[in-house]
Amino acid sequence: MARADLDKQPTDVRRMFDAVARRYDVTNDVLSLGQDRRWRRDVLRAVDPRPGDFVLDLAAGTGTSSQPFADLGARVVPCDFSLGMLRVGKQARPHLPFTAGDGTRLPFADDTFDAVTISFGLRNIVDPRAGLAELHRVTRSGGRLVVCEFSHPTFPAFRTVYLEYLMKALPTIARAVSSSPDAYVYLAESIRAWPDQQGLATMVGEAGWQNAEWRNLSGGIVALHRATA
Repeated sequence: MARADLDKQPTDVRRMFDAVARRYDVTNDVLSLGQDRRWRRDVLRAVDPRPGDFVLDLAAGTGTSSQPFADLGARVVPCDFSLGMLRVGKQARPHLPFTAGDGTRLPFADDTFDAVTISFGLRNIVDPRAGLAELHRVTRSGGRLVVCEFSHPTFPAFRTVYLEYLMKALPTIARAVSSSPDAYVYLAESIRAWPDQQGLATMVGEAGWQNAEWRNLSGGIVALHRATA
């Protein structure tokens, strides 16, 4: 079974993402009802890359989230610890400099990037605070952090419906479209266990970032957190 547990042992998580890599982008599109495209556009606007900016896209997977930065003239590095994801990404986007790296031990020097971003990957790092601290280490003073992550819907009734979808419907749909549907049981569990908006903002501040703020997307299903180094 290609899934991991909530203790998020890196080997298990890596193996799980290797298994889902082949149909990962298609599965995300189906399970999010196409909202993932909008969320990527929101991330792009929040980072606000300028031509020549050096951007790290951590947990980039196949590079779907990285390509828009390159399209705007930024120098973007898609980084992920799943070699399966990187192989699929390199086949689709051979022009991007895909880089293997662990979020708690990034293979980059201090003060390297103008902006760093991670979408739907922070909760999969074995120690998210260490991951945020590493992102801070590799960001230049005054640089930007953007975290896009699943969060807590703001309306209680909607949250109840959402959790029903997350825990029951999502794994069922994944069986029809994913190359490794059992992985989506873990993904649903990890989303349910993740901190709320304020909890993540506190975590960002504890990792050394300044002026952490967030904006809810899709009624709080997703939250976009921003901060500066």
